[in-house]
Amino acid sequence: MQIRREEKAPAAPTVEDVARAADVSTATVSRCLNAPDRVSERTRERVMAAVRELGYAPNFGARALAAKRTNTFGAIIPTMENAIFARGLQAFQEALGQNGVTLLVASSSYRPDLEEDQIRELVARGADALLLIGHDRTPASYAFLEQRRIPVVHAWVHDPASPRISIGFDNRAAMKALAHEVMARGHDRLGVITAAREGNDRARERFAGICDAMAERGLDPASLAVEETPYSIPNGAEAFTRLMARDPRPTAILCGNDVLAVGALGAARKMGIDVPGSVSITGFDDIEIAEIVQPSLTTVHVPHREMGRRAAELLLALRNGDAAPQSVALPTHIVWRDSLGPAPKTPA
Repeated sequence: MQIRREEKAPAAPTVEDVARAADVSTATVSRCLNAPDRVSERTRERVMAAVRELGYAPNFGARALAAKRTNTFGAIIPTMENAIFARGLQAFQEALGQNGVTLLVASSSYRPDLEEDQIRELVARGADALLLIGHDRTPASYAFLEQRRIPVVHAWVHDPASPRISIGFDNRAAMKALAHEVMARGHDRLGVITAAREGNDRARERFAGICDAMAERGLDPASLAVEETPYSIPNGAEAFTRLMARDPRPTAILCGNDVLAVGALGAARKMGIDVPGSVSITGFDDIEIAEIVQPSLTTVHVPHREMGRRAAELLLALRNGDAAPQSVALPTHIVWRDSLGPAPKTPA
């Protein structure tokens, strides 16, 4: 009977192995991995070649214990099902990567209870800091973050009255400006397709901006035809269909974001309703689809990439204990395309 011996897996390469292969000290290897700008390019290339050849991976657990940080940040976004947050999050990740920080991402599906669990999970996994969207969340979430002293930056919002650090824009003012332009073209029967406003300060503020503009033009905000629905193209289409069944029909529909507006445009096309001849449709965000859909979408441009990049800078400064950073307000502007026109001269 032949006895088979189990072969032992080869030992994982160590920093000492890398140092011997590159003919440098272990301190130099550490500098190449943690502060590459402090090492000459020639030495860095030699060390990194040894790292690749040996298949060396740093022990981040040991490093985190020594440094009392993991160089891992977390981000919780409301959804991954559309491109609303993609561009900003990409820029956020790129900026963190340039500073040696790894990003963990979770999606809360617009559920405050789920976001609360995700905050705890990310902190439990060692996240040094968190990026969150908006200010609305459970008191328990904020109590937990304050107790753990976790640095947080809030994005896609700017509230100068809030003590919490944020980078974003005034959702209310941006939508108010768009609503004024819609009404300046003769529209006085307005419809709105919005996400649920409870627990979503961006949706709530954009809706309030429309109401502000109507009041300033002598229109009653109570006359708004409102459809609340989760963000998706099919939901935007269904909400548009319901608005068009009202009597009288709105002559302009302001959508809470481009995803809902694209759904509305698709439904109008299927129903044979001319946009903007019979009804105008506007969006918010200026994601890529807004330019290529037919007719192209008039919308509010949000500086997603700048917001993501500067959010990373703010969060790094907070984590590093730099001088207390201030909240940042970014400008938005209206992008004029084909979906907005004058109010029809005859009832739609």
